Amino acid sequence: AARLLPAARSDGDGAYAGPVREERGIRFEQVGFRYPGQSDFALRGIDLVIPAGQSLALVGHNGAGKTTFIKLLLGLYEPTEGRVLLDGQDLRELPRDEVRRRMAVVFQDFNHYQLTARENVAYGSPESLADEARIAQAIAHGGADEVIAALPRGLDTQLGRWFPGGVELSGGQWQRLALARSLMRTDADVLVLDEPTAALDVDAEAAVFERVQRLAKGRTLLLISHRFANVRRAEHIVVLDRRGVAEQGAHEALMAHDGLYAAMFRKQASGYA
Repeated sequence: AARLLPAARSDGDGAYAGPVREERGIRFEQVGFRYPGQSDFALRGIDLVIPAGQSLALVGHNGAGKTTFIKLLLGLYEPTEGRVLLDGQDLRELPRDEVRRRMAVVFQDFNHYQLTARENVAYGSPESLADEARIAQAIAHGGADEVIAALPRGLDTQLGRWFPGGVELSGGQWQRLALARSLMRTDADVLVLDEPTAALDVDAEAAVFERVQRLAKGRTLLLISHRFANVRRAEHIVVLDRRGVAEQGAHEALMAHDGLYAAMFRKQASGYA
């Protein structure tokens, strides 16, 4: 379970001004980020609260800053301005090991480890490399049972083409292993999926999202997907653009608002008509 920590308030110049509240979840306070050497901000003016245990989908046009947002949330980037708080504490004040322990993520450009299938999964929690039950559970939860069953030596199969006897997988098979790897981190209370199912078809992606939402009950779940049929499953949807949070709410409310989200949803839906 996440710890309860007092939130901190800036006195205007970024100085710590003492605790003001207790909260659980993630808070972006006037967050802006500019890449080194760039004059324009990739993201700016982000004010957003993500309560602990909420499933949230992040959408926006290409270049809207979705992956930048995720990397700020994970503490991989530090804000150029503003703060990201986890349970009321600035991420920059938390030990790196604690942040990593509490976050599990699958990026769109996840790694294809030229190792055994067992290592590809277990490295999500390296100390559990010999924990057969935990590995088997992660594989089942990630929908990778059939991938492992089809390998000539099962979990002990060398993957990739770097070494003799290695077996290459399809994009969708690698993605299922990457998802299983993230689910090895059972003590993480924040799970992030940054378009990890792009190589799967629409139905397969829907099945993955449905399974992950069920498994993530009680944990904070952030989804990024271009497929709005799956985005609508989230409890809360945030529409990003470079000016900040353009819109947010549940699918039905955003459709009734008839703004940017509704336009994007209808445009994609017309392609399936």
